[in-house]
Amino acid sequence: MIIKKYTGKNEEEATEAARGELGPGIVIMNVRQVKKTGFFAFLKPSQTEVTVALEEGDLPGRQSSVIRPEDTDATGKQGTAMKKSSFSAYVSDESGTASRTTSGTGEQLARAVSEGRIPPLRVAQTEGEIDSKLDDLQALLHVATVRKNGQKQNDPQASPNGIERDSEREETDAMVASESGAVYGSVREASLRMQNASVSKEESAKTLADFSRAHQRSDLPEENLSFIKLLYNTLLENDVNERYANELTDEVEKISKPDMPLEYALANVYQKMVLKFGPTEIIEPCADGPKAEIFIGPTGVGKTTTIAKLASRLYVAEHRKVALLTVDTYRIAAAEQLRTYASILEIPFRVIYSIEDMKQAAEDFKDYDFLMVDTAGHSLHNEEQKTNIVNFIKTLQEAMESESFLVLSATTKYRDLIEITDTYKTMVGDYKLIFTKMDETAVTGNLYNIRMHTGASMSYITNGQDVPDDIAVFNAQKIVKVLLGGSTRAE
Repeated sequence: MIIKKYTGKNEEEATEAARGELGPGIVIMNVRQVKKTGFFAFLKPSQTEVTVALEEGDLPGRQSSVIRPEDTDATGKQGTAMKKSSFSAYVSDESGTASRTTSGTGEQLARAVSEGRIPPLRVAQTEGEIDSKLDDLQALLHVATVRKNGQKQNDPQASPNGIERDSEREETDAMVASESGAVYGSVREASLRMQNASVSKEESAKTLADFSRAHQRSDLPEENLSFIKLLYNTLLENDVNERYANELTDEVEKISKPDMPLEYALANVYQKMVLKFGPTEIIEPCADGPKAEIFIGPTGVGKTTTIAKLASRLYVAEHRKVALLTVDTYRIAAAEQLRTYASILEIPFRVIYSIEDMKQAAEDFKDYDFLMVDTAGHSLHNEEQKTNIVNFIKTLQEAMESESFLVLSATTKYRDLIEITDTYKTMVGDYKLIFTKMDETAVTGNLYNIRMHTGASMSYITNGQDVPDDIAVFNAQKIVKVLLGGSTRAE
């Protein structure tokens, strides 16, 4: 993983510098204002510093500048390298001794991030937001480091290693401990459900047995192995596919060393998951001419309502010229629903019956910013309907710049999602992902599964029926927090 900092007059300039060196696949990890130093520094304007990350595989030939515990020194001695690169070597208390108390970890991590000694743990826009998000990570860590000496999870005055906490940290620690109790309770409850469910007991036992065989490192202390198992069980409980859960725990195990603090492992897996989701891609206007936004997907996932939400935002909030088109002539209700939305917004609406109609619409709305196109949901085995949609899309692609959004329900089973995404891939090629009905499910693992399976960019999620409010830009940080057990649902 490559993590670098760039400065500029503003965020845009610094980000462009990062893209110029590392390419378009960067993920912005942190943005902050920095003041120049030196004589007359107060007369100089502050600059914007952007911290970005990139998977090493995305930039061939370039090595990461991030120090890792597995790095060795020039002589190949791992012991010295571990001493230099272990997380505790970066984060020390004022006396210079490394601290492993979970009570002070959040504060130490925040200080280390701000000083640039370690990469930021969470994607954030302000330093205050970083502190808040570090508390969330701290809650997860606290779950993993609970001792077996009878310590109570919800006791804000307790410390895992018996060290008393500073008085100025009591309020923050109480908050962290409270959240830790909620996290621990949800993870513990999930674990008990797995153990007690008679239908899935044998399957769960087999899964955990396979996990135990796959993770047999005898050199790791029990605390580290327990953390890896907790991570694995939490991912499975949130419907992350076993293959991807194993990949993540394998990566944690590879970087683990007997004396490496768990906070490093937790930070690493968090960063890995956020980076695997990649940059979120939303609807952007063309520099010149109209742009067709084509919405595809199976029946009943909420394509029409999603189009109405996005059209409302583009027209009302961004003051864009928007026209609504539908090629769904199979369902009268869908066309009428879109017509109603268009009437309320006072924007053009047209039903497309043929290729000639589509060509005419492209010509008539050539001065518009966006053409939002609704397509018919269909059976994956109906070749005639599939061919019709492909022909409409090709016509638009020949007339103007266009992009496709595959709309999926978060409540759909994983196996069905695989078939749907593969079918539309053969139909239209590249597409971006929108997940609907997030308010109707308690697990979000399929968002990660489908992103990993398709490699398609994430765009939006919807969490209700209200137009235009119940839609949001996809936020990888929130989803990863849910997947790691830090929250009960994606907000």
